Amino acid sequence: MSRPGRPRHRDALRPGSTAVEQILDAAGELFVTQGFTVTSTRSIAEAVGIRQASLYHHFPNKEAILEALLDATVVPSLEFARRVTRSVDDPKAALWAVTAGDAANLLSVPWNLGRLYLLPEVDGIEGFHRRRRELHAVYRELAVDAVGGRDEFRCGLPVRLTETVIAQRVDDPDITGDEVAEAIADAALRVLEVDVDDALRAEGRALVKQHLAEPD
Repeated sequence: MSRPGRPRHRDALRPGSTAVEQILDAAGELFVTQGFTVTSTRSIAEAVGIRQASLYHHFPNKEAILEALLDATVVPSLEFARRVTRSVDDPKAALWAVTAGDAANLLSVPWNLGRLYLLPEVDGIEGFHRRRRELHAVYRELAVDAVGGRDEFRCGLPVRLTETVIAQRVDDPDITGDEVAEAIADAALRVLEVDVDDALRAEGRALVKQHLAEPD
């Protein structure tokens, strides 16, 4: 006689080693492709191959799923940026590394989750906005230091250049790789009129390699 187990309709239909990962993958696809409002928790559960009631063991509501997806675009980059800034005194190398690491994260998250930023429902998710502001503040502080302490309009541009990869993925869904992330990092320094030479790039790459996969 078989024993009752995990309440599934069928075998797992989504990538991921845990139910949470599978739920997020399904929700990410549905939110991006058909919108947040029209996507129900039932449709997410069906896409995963679990019962709707089982989904609520992991997320209390659809908004919590959306926040988790948004955090996947920001939290890894924020933690990485903190590690980088703690480890190096050169703001130019640090900004290059933070930009390259953040761009790499936005390029790697499934379903181009950065597109969710434009959803009207995101306005009310204060935790996400707070963490995103913290990340933007790291960028700006490094940019100000890189130009000699002058807080100018252009100091807000590096983070915006990084986020262009979201639109670039819309135009070219296959865009990926360190080469793209490094090109964005180069551009972030050049918009500040900072020369990007081989030595700076090598230092930035070393910081990315050292800190990107390091636990916070």
